Amino acid sequence: MNDKRILIIDDEEDFTKLAAELLENQGYIIERAYSGMSAIQLVEIHNFDLVLLDLIMPVMHGIETLKKLKNSRPSLPVIILTGNEHIETAIEAMKLGAYDYIAKPADWDRLKVIIHNALLTGSLTAEVHRLRGELKDKFGFGNVIGISRPMQTVFQSIEKVLDSPVTVAIHGESGTGKELLANAIHHHGGRKNKPFVPVNCAAIPESLLESELFGHEKGAFTGAYNMRPGKFEQANGGTIFLDEIGEMAQTTQVKILRILQEQRFQRVGGSELIEVDVRIISATNKNLEEEMKQGRFREDLYYRISVYPINIPPLRERREDIPVLVAFFIRKFHETTGHAVVGFSSKAMDFLINYKWPGNIRELQNVIERSILTAGSGLIQPEHLPMTITSYNALNNHTNNGMLDIRTAVSMSRRIIPLEEIEKEVLQHALKLTNYNMSSTATALGIGRTTLYRKIHKYEIQVPRFAISAMNSN
Repeated sequence: MNDKRILIIDDEEDFTKLAAELLENQGYIIERAYSGMSAIQLVEIHNFDLVLLDLIMPVMHGIETLKKLKNSRPSLPVIILTGNEHIETAIEAMKLGAYDYIAKPADWDRLKVIIHNALLTGSLTAEVHRLRGELKDKFGFGNVIGISRPMQTVFQSIEKVLDSPVTVAIHGESGTGKELLANAIHHHGGRKNKPFVPVNCAAIPESLLESELFGHEKGAFTGAYNMRPGKFEQANGGTIFLDEIGEMAQTTQVKILRILQEQRFQRVGGSELIEVDVRIISATNKNLEEEMKQGRFREDLYYRISVYPINIPPLRERREDIPVLVAFFIRKFHETTGHAVVGFSSKAMDFLINYKWPGNIRELQNVIERSILTAGSGLIQPEHLPMTITSYNALNNHTNNGMLDIRTAVSMSRRIIPLEEIEKEVLQHALKLTNYNMSSTATALGIGRTTLYRKIHKYEIQVPRFAISAMNSN
């Protein structure tokens, strides 16, 4: 039984009664209001998950009602009901925060989909807010997000070292958020009022890394026209984050070891011993134990930097975090760009959850930003996703469903398969992959839309009603 509570606001009693019956059959809990004022009062009393709001009502217009609803409950999804003659007003309502609109007489199948997606987006947004509050109260880790068990284990580990001076070694694949985690440890620990200085050891040439870390004296080498303090001096009292420490040359490793042991060092070309109080957090995507066995990483340094190791799981091992991360990034991009995208369709979200994510959270963020730009507004659909993701899902759907691809089926068949039979199978497969987007299907197959329509009729391929309308309009 669905426990989602929906409020229908419309002065047409027949419509509200019909809508209530249809949605109650879907398992929703329905309340009805026949004016904007009574609706505002109901929202103050009850905790609704979604509102269906008619634009044209006496006394209090729908736009005014929407403004008051959003003022009272900013995150409450509102779907606008309107006649075709008021579409421009409905678009204005979306700019004011409405989730979507649908014209009367309502297409009930489409309305059900919109409601489902709006509730999903609302749930994800609420989860992000809940998680932020929980992390702030319990851990205070801001943008470090995760509801999965592996990430909760990470949070518990971090909590134990926030106010400790021990060295922390963060292990994880590229793109898992190692610097973000190091930043969180620093800014919520005892050194939060002192500098946090990140250094990417892999991005600095070996010949310059020592000067970057320890500074140099005037005249220490060609081009050293002035004395320059290094990153360790800049981080005095705070934290230095040595990212990709596995890329560091052994000569530099020796000096890092000395700082850990003595808390002092010399600038390049200098003789003065400079004392510092710096906490070292390191990170790498390499297996340092293997590097140590191969003689590429010092054993004594390995044990000094690995007093407290933390492993960040790759995204493919914490898939339940993906919807929450998606909601977080969508809101983040909305705050910076003001885009009109409201979320991912359930099918597009399935594609994200099923994908392998070799680039982890960094890749996820990139995909979301690209998809937002491609979609422009509304819901992001599978066709808005990069080809790498749709292709991966298509291939794995064949594998997971126990189906054979067409080439394998042909090679294993004990009979000669007619070309028309193969062509029909290819068309049906392509249409499903593009969610029956005729332009995308034609482009992917390398044929014109007219040719595609002709073949659909020839093979009597069944297509959804919305696709038939698109074909007729063309």
